[in-house]
Amino acid sequence: MDTTTEYVTIIAPMPDSPAEKAGLLAGDVVIAIDGEDMTGVDGNVVVSHILGPAGTTVVLTIQRESEPTPFDVSVIRAAITVPSVETEMLDGDIAYIQLFTFGADSSAEIHSALEEIQAQNADGLILDLRNNGGGFLNTAVDITSEFMTDGVALYEEYGDGTRDSYNLQDGGLAVDIPMVVLVNGGTASASEILAGAIQDYGRAQLVGETTFGKGSVQISRTLSNDQGALRITIAHWLTPNERHIDGVGLEPDVVVPLTEEDVQAQRDPQLDRAVELLNGSASN
Repeated sequence: MDTTTEYVTIIAPMPDSPAEKAGLLAGDVVIAIDGEDMTGVDGNVVVSHILGPAGTTVVLTIQRESEPTPFDVSVIRAAITVPSVETEMLDGDIAYIQLFTFGADSSAEIHSALEEIQAQNADGLILDLRNNGGGFLNTAVDITSEFMTDGVALYEEYGDGTRDSYNLQDGGLAVDIPMVVLVNGGTASASEILAGAIQDYGRAQLVGETTFGKGSVQISRTLSNDQGALRITIAHWLTPNERHIDGVGLEPDVVVPLTEEDVQAQRDPQLDRAVELLNGSASN
């Protein structure tokens, strides 16, 4: 969830989570919880209201861009365990890696997955960043370095115009294998760092839909007597080509929508398109 917007916004429902099962989508805005208006409430406080004991129900009032009026969604809380990485081999010797988050162990898990892919002599690689809401910055740099060598992974630009640069590291295992990256509206933050660098360097095509657009660095300061808190944006992330991510997102090289009808029919045209591109059976 993005707690920095006027109302808490869902970046992406976690796979097989109560939110996903309840039908919540990337971009949904939480305007009330159990009938209580969340206008002006700090995002972290809103999150604390959403959390609760497993098995209990919370009712979220959702504002969705495609719906004319807000509506209620009942979510049954549960303990959530999110894997970092899942892999499989597709037809045509194409390896598929889905990265769910940029956690503390994600770099090691991706590295191990790429070692397995090398051992299987994969001819192509699909990296799925859809509904990956991000995670640690350093993990994003480490994982980006698995697919490219040399250059800058991203810039962190401060209000006075000064910048810190984060460089790619040597030793990546997948710097030469043909690849495609899947993105959508739930691809955010650290995921956009990785996808933006890959797009800027021409390492691979992005396939899917425009990403979320979360590229700000913020700090919180508690007001006197604990009367509230102030959240301050101190920097923004830029791609290697100095593109701003925050509030803009990344446009895919190949736009492929995924409709609710596709999901209900268990179709994945975005993945299908990625396979076609790697097989060379589709025009770019």
